[in-house]
Amino acid sequence: MTHPAYGELRPVTPFASVLLAANPGPMTLDGTNTWLIGTGDDRAVLDPGPDDGAHLERIVEHGPVSLILLSHHHFDHAEGVAELAARTGAPVRALDPQLCAEAEPLTDGEVVDAAGVPLTVLATPGHTRDSVCFRAEHEGASAVFTGDSILGRGTTVVAHPDGHLGSYLATLRALAALPAGVPALPGHGPELPDVAAAATGYLAHREQRLGQIREVVRNNGPRVTAREVVEIVYADVDPAVWPAAEWSVEAQLTYLAELGER
Repeated sequence: MTHPAYGELRPVTPFASVLLAANPGPMTLDGTNTWLIGTGDDRAVLDPGPDDGAHLERIVEHGPVSLILLSHHHFDHAEGVAELAARTGAPVRALDPQLCAEAEPLTDGEVVDAAGVPLTVLATPGHTRDSVCFRAEHEGASAVFTGDSILGRGTTVVAHPDGHLGSYLATLRALAALPAGVPALPGHGPELPDVAAAATGYLAHREQRLGQIREVVRNNGPRVTAREVVEIVYADVDPAVWPAAEWSVEAQLTYLAELGER
C-alpha cells in the first residue's frame, strides 16, 4: 500500500504503521496521519485525529492501546483524543498539561516508552507553542515523527500569535542538524526519506518568503498589512488558502519587527 490509503493500516517502518483519517482539506492535505507505534501486542497512538467514530474504531481494532501521544493541540490531531482515551483507558501525554489525562506532561529530551519503542521527545515550537516531534530508535531503525513541523508535501503554516517564526526557524535548524537519511513520518502527507533534508528545504523556502516580504515592506512602508502582503506575495496561490497565508505573513511581519526591520 502507498499513501493515501484510507481505512487501511499501512506499515511504514518495522515499528510504525499509519491510519489515514478521512478529513482531507486545504490545511490537512489528504487527511490526518494517525500513527500506531509498537512491536508487541499493544500499541501507542500518536495523534488520534478528528472525532470520527469510524476512524477511532479502526484504531481500537488494532489495539490494545497502552498510550496516547499528541504532537500538538490542533483539532485535526487532537479532537478525538477524549473519546479514544475513554474507549481504551489509555493515558494521554502532550507538552501542554491541559491536554494530558492520567499522565504527566511531556518534557524536552525525555525518552518515552511507546509500546516497546523508545521515543525521544523533541520540543519543536513554531507551528504552535506546544508542538513536539518524537525521534524513534529501535533495533537499528530510526525515524522522526514530525507532526505539523514538517509535512509530507508543501510547507507548514506558522499561524500568529500561537505560531512564532523565530521559534520555528530554530526548530528547523535543529531538525536539519539530525543525521542524514532519517525518515520523516509527518502528521499529513506521505513519509519523507530524510528529515534533515526536508528541514533544510523548509529553511530555504522561509528565507525566500522573508526576502519577498522584506521587499514589500520596503516598497509599501512599515504599516503594510498582512492582507496587503498576501495579495502581492501570494498572488499566484489559490485564494482558498489566503486566510492561512495571512496568518503566516502576520508571523513573518512580527518576526521582522522583532529584528527591528519593521
